[in-house]
Amino acid sequence: MDAISIKRRFGVIGTSHALDRAVTVASQVAPTDLSVLVLGESGVGKEIMPRVVHHFSKRKHGQLIAVNCGAIPEGTIDSELFGHEKGAFTGATESRKGYFEEANGGTIFLDEVAELPLTTQVRLLRVLETGEFIRVGSSKVQKTDVRVVAATNVNFADAIQRGHFREDLYYRLSQVPIEVPPLRDRSSDIHLLFRKFTTDFSERYQMPPLSLTPDAIEVLENYPWPGNIRQLKNTTEQMSILETERRVDSDKLLSYLPESHRTRLPIREPQADEATMNEREILYKVLFDMRQEVQDLKKLVHDLMQGGDADVSTELAQRIFNQPSPSLKELPLGRGRAEAPDGDETFESDWAPQSWESPAKSVSHSDSINEAEEVEEVLSLQDSEKELIRRALAKHRNRRKYAALELGISERTLYRKIKEYGLK
Repeated sequence: MDAISIKRRFGVIGTSHALDRAVTVASQVAPTDLSVLVLGESGVGKEIMPRVVHHFSKRKHGQLIAVNCGAIPEGTIDSELFGHEKGAFTGATESRKGYFEEANGGTIFLDEVAELPLTTQVRLLRVLETGEFIRVGSSKVQKTDVRVVAATNVNFADAIQRGHFREDLYYRLSQVPIEVPPLRDRSSDIHLLFRKFTTDFSERYQMPPLSLTPDAIEVLENYPWPGNIRQLKNTTEQMSILETERRVDSDKLLSYLPESHRTRLPIREPQADEATMNEREILYKVLFDMRQEVQDLKKLVHDLMQGGDADVSTELAQRIFNQPSPSLKELPLGRGRAEAPDGDETFESDWAPQSWESPAKSVSHSDSINEAEEVEEVLSLQDSEKELIRRALAKHRNRRKYAALELGISERTLYRKIKEYGLK
C-alpha cells in the first residue's frame, strides 16, 4: 500500500516527503518482528506510527497496548510493566498481570521510553532479547511474545553520555528507527492542518469555520511552532471559539502566538540573485531620494539667481538643509548659468561662495568670475542604506514588519541587513 492510502486510512494530514518516508518505513517494517524506535519532537504525532506498524503486522488481531513511561511513578513502573505477586509490596492485595503479559501475541507501545529508570531498563532489555520476564515478588520466569515499538523526544546520544540510558538497550530498541519531522519542516502542511482543525471544531460546535487572509497564511507557515501539531491544534481551537470575525488577518493571528518564539522564525539565506535584487531596491530608493533633493536644490539656486520668490526659496532651503534659509555665502553652489546684467551675454562658470548680499542683487560679469575649487561630496551608498534602515526602524518603533514594508523589501532581507550593519 502506498503512502497516500496509508495516510488516508489513519487520518494523517500532510504531503511532505519526510512524512511520506516515515509512513512508508512503518508499513515496510510491520510484517517483521523487529523493534521500532520512533523519534521526533513532542507533539509531532509519533503515536500514529505504532498503529501503522500494528495494523500491517501479523499481530493485528492481538492487542495494541500504549504505555506512557513518563507518567508512571518510578516505584511502581516494574509492577505496571511486568506484574506482581500478592504481598510483593504494601498494597499488593492480589496478583496482577503486567502490560507485557497482557499484550502477549500483540504489540506494546512504550511512549517516552527514555524516562524509564535504569533498573527497569535492565528488565526491558531481557524481554527484548529472550522474551522472558519475572513478576515483582516472584521467582518464576515467564515467557511473552510481544512486538515492542518505542518512542521518545530525547536525544539519546546525550542521555547515554550522561548515563541516563543504557547504550545496549538503545541499539536493541532502534533496530528500525523512524524519524517523524517537526512541523517547522513541513511548512506546506501547516495550512492544511489548520483547515482540518477548524473544520472539525466548527462541525462539533455548529459554527462557521475560520479562514485566513494571505498575510495570515504567510505568518502561519513561517512560525516555528515549538509545540508542533499539538500547539497548532490548540491555537486553532482557541481562535475558533474567541474570534467573532471568521476571517483572520496576520495581526489577529500574531496575538495568539507567544512573543518569545517570534524571533525564532527561520531565516533563509537568499540566493545570489534574490540578494542582489533586494539590495538594488534599497539603493534605488536612496538614489531617488537624493535625486529629489538635487532637484529641490536646483530650483532654489535658480530662484536665487532669478531674484524669485523669497518665501519659496526659504521653504526649499528648510527642506534641504533642515535649518533656516542660509545666506548665499553658506551655499555650496556648483556649476550654473546666468545672464550678464546688460542681458546681452550668457556665461557658464564655477560659482564659488561670494560676498553676495541678497538673492536679488545683480551679478557682475567682471567681478563674479573667480577661480574656485570644486568640492565634491563623497557619498557612500552603504552609509545611506544604513541610515535609511535606521530611520525606518525608528519611525516604526523597531517593528521590523512595518519597517520592511516602508523600505519595500522583505522582512528577512531587513533582518539580515540589521545584523550586517550592527543595528539594534
